[in-house]
Amino acid sequence: MTRLPNLRRPAPSLQARVSLVLCGLFAALLLVGALEWVRETRSAIHEETEAASRVAGQWLTVLARETERDPAHGGERLMAYLREVGRLRANVVEVVAADGSTLYRSPAPTYKAGRDAPAWFAARLTPVQMERRFDAGAQQLVLRTDASRSVLDAWDELVAMSGWALAALALLAFACHRALRRALAPLHAIDVALARGADGHFDRRLPTLAAPELDRLAQTYNRLAERLDDTLADNQRLEQDQRFARAIQARLEEERRAIARELHDELAQGITAVRAIAGAIGQRSEDQPGIHGSAQAIVAMTGQMQDGVRAILHRLRPPTVAEGSRIDQAVISWCAQWGALYPQIRVECRAEAPQGEVSDGVALTVQRLLQESLTNVARHAGASMVEVRLACAADAIELAVTDNGRGLVGADGDKPRFGLTGMHERVLELGGEIHFEAAPAGGLRVRARLPLAATAANAGCATDSRPGPMTKELPA
Repeated sequence: MTRLPNLRRPAPSLQARVSLVLCGLFAALLLVGALEWVRETRSAIHEETEAASRVAGQWLTVLARETERDPAHGGERLMAYLREVGRLRANVVEVVAADGSTLYRSPAPTYKAGRDAPAWFAARLTPVQMERRFDAGAQQLVLRTDASRSVLDAWDELVAMSGWALAALALLAFACHRALRRALAPLHAIDVALARGADGHFDRRLPTLAAPELDRLAQTYNRLAERLDDTLADNQRLEQDQRFARAIQARLEEERRAIARELHDELAQGITAVRAIAGAIGQRSEDQPGIHGSAQAIVAMTGQMQDGVRAILHRLRPPTVAEGSRIDQAVISWCAQWGALYPQIRVECRAEAPQGEVSDGVALTVQRLLQESLTNVARHAGASMVEVRLACAADAIELAVTDNGRGLVGADGDKPRFGLTGMHERVLELGGEIHFEAAPAGGLRVRARLPLAATAANAGCATDSRPGPMTKELPA
């Protein structure tokens, strides 16, 4: 099944998210403050305009009365007085004739002339326009409120405050960026250390960090890396020890074979020659009883010596698969030889025959384990019966040696009496496992599992050509 590529955008960094949150909160506070300022400013403009309109209304009331008292010249004095006063604050004054024509209008403001606040802003802050009329004889005075200059002042103030707010927001963003970058800088070192750890390298240690949370994380990583580094070092030492043990074992096997060859080629041949000569002397000295008896004694002694040398050769170099025997046959043969050497111990041997080929290393390890286990039974267990079982699974060979003796702990307390270290190392060299456990009926059970070689891993055991596992009991 083809996996589609991940089309999602990468998530923003923690630094960017925290900066955005802080700047967003500050911007929200500025917005709330701006809305409150608009409300307060609108109320202030309304109060200012209303107060100015009230004062102007009182003044126009006085002018209108004076104009009405002098119908002949009051109108001229009114116009002259209005022109002299000019523009009233936050108000516009008009003089309207009886026919509706405008005789006078207050001049345009000179304060910030030519400028006005934006229409949307003015519509939000400008209070409701009020208009008042005063009768002044043949004319009529009209007073209208005009808050355009106050609104423009508010707009200019808002623009200035917005500039300062944007500058403060930019400064806050910069400060947050620098502070977060400095605070989160140790995360890069932690990330590098974790990446090296993912590659199997735990040699890097993190320093003490200023932030307590990050420092706890760093110290936890340091403890973890220390333990993993020690574990890797132990594994490397174990591998070196295993290689050294394999080299020693190979050297021991080579020495065993060399000694066996020397015994066979030198001592065994010499004994055979002496026996042949003694036999010939005995045949030729039948009429000489003294010489004939000595010759027969030499023949008997050399025969015993040959049996002893043969037993030593079997111990140094037992039958192997490479020499034409299957692993099950070699196990049965060794059990038979051992049973002959120790007739007081009853031996039960059950061995399954593997269908495929078993490597020489596995076969030799099985025989060495069996040899060491039976030797321990004879020397230390004090057993009257021992059971040997060789089973073949689909991917491994299992050997179990069970006796009814004293068990793993000897008479001297908790100190083990058996040489089990070599057995354990042999099994580990082949990637197997070995267990030493108490037998159900008392005594000790040695149970080892060895993986088969690649050529024989899929062969399994020969179960089709036999009605059951090959079994042989060796009587005591």
